[in-house]
Amino acid sequence: MGGGSSDDETTTTSSDTTSGMDDSETTTEATEATTTEETMDFQNGEINFNVSPSVAQEKLQAQYQPIKEYLQNEFDTSASLKLANNYSAVIQALGAGTSDMAETGPFAAALGSEAGKSEIALQRKGYGSWEYKSIIVAADEVDVSNFDEMKTYVQNNDTTIAFADRLSASGCLFPLYDLKQAGIGVGSLPEGGGGDASFTPNFSSHTGAYETLKNGQADFAGFGGFVPGLQDDFDKHATIINEHTGLPRAPIVVSPQLTEEEKEALTQAFIDAPNKIYLGKNGEEGGGDDLWFNDVRKVDVEKYQPVIDAAKDLGVGTDYFK
Repeated sequence: MGGGSSDDETTTTSSDTTSGMDDSETTTEATEATTTEETMDFQNGEINFNVSPSVAQEKLQAQYQPIKEYLQNEFDTSASLKLANNYSAVIQALGAGTSDMAETGPFAAALGSEAGKSEIALQRKGYGSWEYKSIIVAADEVDVSNFDEMKTYVQNNDTTIAFADRLSASGCLFPLYDLKQAGIGVGSLPEGGGGDASFTPNFSSHTGAYETLKNGQADFAGFGGFVPGLQDDFDKHATIINEHTGLPRAPIVVSPQLTEEEKEALTQAFIDAPNKIYLGKNGEEGGGDDLWFNDVRKVDVEKYQPVIDAAKDLGVGTDYFK
């Protein structure tokens, strides 16, 4: 992503913009520009940016403050940050028009797009890649190292499996998809209470799923492959059973209630933004409040087709949001 162009590339003089025009042409162009600005009120005169529950409440303001300030300066309007209770709440807010733009997971974004409640605008890059992985792990005291052993364990024990949010691609969708492919009964999950599954599900967040496992409250857990990197003692508490690689990293989405001009303006603003928006409130790389991503590129829902296919395999459709 990188910064914008230099001043000498973007600055124009009045003679540059009016050369060859008569007064009426100049007046018409100015009127059109003013009209465009006036129509970009972002539904309520403020840019509302929604953040998914993958972000810890105590880190929200510090991590996203530069984005909030950048949007305010870029559009000369106020902006707000809102932390959602879950991924579904993010999509519902976009669909209702109470949120203009949001960061969310691939699964939620893909379903939201299919349901007409959100539109995928950007893909994020983090840890040097546009892709990431989902993992399934066993608790240290559970003597299981592969799916065959896990299947036998689940058949012979009252088993609890911890997941992230129900609409998390790496923390729920793909763990369930891989369990199903391995012959472990997932029932109607991720919908419902899991009574028809061969195990008891426990839903929280990526870090929450790991902590549930670590604290002895789950036999297995599924979450994004980025979580172990945040845990210094991961190997002491978990054994990796499966890795599902090649998942498209999480997108940034916009509300379908916005005008096309507003959608494009917000999307382009992120593409043109300076790198400092990723460095957190202290503005220094490695300062402890950096965002996990450091670049974006323009994409659409086709980038997330593998996620949609996995959802369909599990019987999850747009009625999830009804």
